Amino acid sequence: MTILGIEQITYGVTDLNTCRRFFADWGMKETAHDETRARFETLNGCTVLVADANDASLPAAFEAGPTLREVVWGVATREALDALRERLKGQPGYHVDETGVGCFDPAGMAIRVEVTRKREIDVQGSPSNVWGQTLRVDTPSPIYERAEPVEVGHVVFFTNCLAEQEKFYHELLGFETSDRYPNRGAFMRCAPHGGHHDLFLLALPDGKKGLNHVAFTVRDIHEVFGGGLHISRCGWTTQLGPGRHPVSSAYFWYFKNPAGGLIEYYADEDQLTPEWEPREFEPGPTVFAEWAIDGGLDGNTRRQKNAEAPKGKFMTERKS
Repeated sequence: MTILGIEQITYGVTDLNTCRRFFADWGMKETAHDETRARFETLNGCTVLVADANDASLPAAFEAGPTLREVVWGVATREALDALRERLKGQPGYHVDETGVGCFDPAGMAIRVEVTRKREIDVQGSPSNVWGQTLRVDTPSPIYERAEPVEVGHVVFFTNCLAEQEKFYHELLGFETSDRYPNRGAFMRCAPHGGHHDLFLLALPDGKKGLNHVAFTVRDIHEVFGGGLHISRCGWTTQLGPGRHPVSSAYFWYFKNPAGGLIEYYADEDQLTPEWEPREFEPGPTVFAEWAIDGGLDGNTRRQKNAEAPKGKFMTERKS
């Protein structure tokens, strides 16, 4: 039994129209909507459901305001799903139907597992030419006018029960811990082979629980920049970025999300195997980001926010 990744995320929101506009700008394809909800897809068919927070069919919220209400994880086969039906029995909120099984995790986040419906797609990022290895010849790297996310890559939660949550995802869903902040955080991946993390659990000193952010995988660093600049031009607010995480090696750009928490474009994370030994880090600004731009880049000037754009055609031009 192996979880493949995130299949769907569901938000409960207070301003559906604003959220619809945001996710369209984010690069998602809207596949359905009515007065109370809207559904969006990434390139590979991973879905984002945005529903009115008062919708009685939504799982209970684990924090006030617009936030994530459910994470659906995918498995490859019906046999894998059946195995999880037995494993999750007895958990709070346990429910089962023809298409899936669900419950609440120890912090109160609703989870569900279904057989994946995501599509195989032919999407490749631009290779990098590094010293000693030339992978791109007679081909310039792309410049993206906007992003089209490939999939929902990971979720990050604040937790008031870190040990219990880490145990839940490891023992019942088969997640592996990639790295840790001792007694403060756990980076977890769905399976021994995979990206650095599909889930990050972070315990705050004040014991707050809730959503930190949802991250969307894009092709490469160039799409992180292109997507972020487009979102900036659309008038949405950067929280932090662009930048680079030392722990996972990924490039990032975080924005404030009207559906709840933050939202991230990211690319180029580390890929791990069963040979990987989890590391321990002391939390701090330089551990979170090797480098980062506070306030983001202006989508029109392509400079840091509030910086004046060059007036000449070339950087070397100066007024006489």
